[in-house]
Amino acid sequence: MKTNTKKTYFDTLMMAITFAEAGEYETAKGILEQTNQQRKQPETRVEQRPALEL
Repeated sequence: MKTNTKKTYFDTLMMAITFAEAGEYETAKGILEQTNQQRKQPETRVEQRPALEL
């Protein structure tokens, strides 16, 4: 049986926590760093609008 499941950020976070609880701190750190690199989104900047005068 084939399942189409996608590993979410929560799943990855729980996996890293499990490794950290088992004493594998470097592995947990590596998992989180790898995930954070994949999740980086382009920086969006909103231009400052002039303040409204009341």
